[in-house]
Amino acid sequence: MKKAWAYLIGLSQGILSAKNWLLAYALLILLPVSIMLGTFYQRSNDVLEKEVTRTMQLTLKQAGMNLTYKLNHIRDSSNSVFMNQILYDNLLQKDKITDQLGQIRELRNLAETAQENEDIFRLRFFVEASRMYGGDRINLYPLADMDQYPWYEAVKEAGGGIVWTGVYPEIYNDYGEKKIFSAARLLRNPRDYEEIVGVLVMDVSETLVQEIVSELQFSEKYAPYLLDGRGRLIYGTAGPDGEEPGAEAGSEQEMNQLPEDVLSAISHSEEGVVKRTIGRDNVNVVYTTVGTTGWKLVAQVSEAEISHRATALGQFTSIATLAGITVMFLVLVFVLLMFMIQGVQRRVQMILRMIRKEGIGWLEERRSMPDGDFRLLERSVDHLIHKVNNLVEESYQAKIQEREAQLRTLQAQINPHFLYNALDMINWSAISHNAEDTSEMIEALAQYFRLSLNKGRDNVSIEDELELARVFLEIQQNRFPSTFTFSIQAEPGLESYIIPKLTLQPLVENALLHGIRKTRSKQGTIEISVRLENGDVVLTVADDGIGMDPKQANRLLLEPAAGQQADGMDGSFGLYNVHERIRYFAGNRYGLSIETEPGAGTVVRVSVKAVIKK
Repeated sequence: MKKAWAYLIGLSQGILSAKNWLLAYALLILLPVSIMLGTFYQRSNDVLEKEVTRTMQLTLKQAGMNLTYKLNHIRDSSNSVFMNQILYDNLLQKDKITDQLGQIRELRNLAETAQENEDIFRLRFFVEASRMYGGDRINLYPLADMDQYPWYEAVKEAGGGIVWTGVYPEIYNDYGEKKIFSAARLLRNPRDYEEIVGVLVMDVSETLVQEIVSELQFSEKYAPYLLDGRGRLIYGTAGPDGEEPGAEAGSEQEMNQLPEDVLSAISHSEEGVVKRTIGRDNVNVVYTTVGTTGWKLVAQVSEAEISHRATALGQFTSIATLAGITVMFLVLVFVLLMFMIQGVQRRVQMILRMIRKEGIGWLEERRSMPDGDFRLLERSVDHLIHKVNNLVEESYQAKIQEREAQLRTLQAQINPHFLYNALDMINWSAISHNAEDTSEMIEALAQYFRLSLNKGRDNVSIEDELELARVFLEIQQNRFPSTFTFSIQAEPGLESYIIPKLTLQPLVENALLHGIRKTRSKQGTIEISVRLENGDVVLTVADDGIGMDPKQANRLLLEPAAGQQADGMDGSFGLYNVHERIRYFAGNRYGLSIETEPGAGTVVRVSVKAVIKK
């Protein structure tokens, strides 16, 4: 008894422990699946209805094409007889008995030839009773007999065109009663078109239509049928219990005579699907047109029958879906447990590594934390991760500060470099010229330092950088009069972009001192241009000086050269400096590129990310 009670207690505790999983299963699996199955059932109903009606339409269309093919043969046979001169020669009045007997023989031969077509049951000629051959009632009938047929008026209105009749019973003297339908047309005297000499009637057995229509079994309740162009019933097959179409609904008119709105829709299109209501049934009416006659081949199927098929399909699908989702849920639980176990194992390994690194005291200090060992482990790991994040952040900030310090150091190395040259230039100018020139040089030098210092900011606008280059070159023109010219071109709108300060000055200094001043004539031209190219700012400094070896030029960008040049200038250091500062500012894919050849001048391109001044 105690064991049973302990078992029940353990079971209840297990259920309580699993309540979250059961709730998750109900909310995340069972409820969505129920909604999904309901939606699926509705959508499957709609899809199945569309597929059934589409299949019916394709089948009806094929049946209509088969019927059209056979009726075309009958039409061709009728045209062949209608245009045969022998027919008209033997329909005209002749006085001699022998001539009339010859006419009978010719007409019968003509009829027998036409009847060799297996689809044609009988060819009949209706002619005036005054002619002796007009009453044998095998192939020849009195014209007055046509008055008993309701479709005779349509034949007269059609002139010589073919009129297709509906299915009707006909009694033949040599055969008895047979259900047929006919292709009838009026015959006129070719010599006097106003004179009617007879009617050509080509009878076709009902079985030609029956064989095609009887195969169209789409519904257990509604049978297919044929309507003429006015919506009147031409032919209808029996229902499942032998009754005529509409017997089960209680009204043949309700079944086979479509409502006016449905008839109107059918008459204005070759094929399609129209919905109607018969009693309590919502019915899909599928139709197609028989090409030769304009008849409408119609089949019906109720939505209840389609829903019944969808229900049978849905039951199997629902069971399969629930079983599949249950299996997926169990697999999901297994996977989640596996990840949880792996996570705990990974965290335990981290704790062990920390214990080995910092000793057991690292963990003992956190023994006072509540909620069990796993909570202690979780909080310890979180603390460790937080500490590592802080260390990474501190390391990252230290690297940023180091890069900024390097950038400021590189920039600081440039200012003294030009200061010595400027003082030297002022000294030579004071010796070679009057004191007024010295004043001008000092003013230009003041403007240069004002632009280069830029109030302590590391970046300047392109407009200020171009102005600095202009002032520098004007100072150099005073230093080396009549030795070089320069031009500055910039695309409009670039004034709002910024670049590292003192980007152009080292380049134009190299172009002048290491390019133009080392030519034999010591004369040349410096061209400075700025433009936007593929979203980047491209600055170009070109000179027509002595140039250099391309390999040497590439080395100048990779590392600063050891020692100074003979004139006290270290141009290579300037190129390396600018190149590194651009990469610090914009990224490693930016910087300097040099195009040069000995004796062909030098073009230095600076590619900088387009950054708009804030």
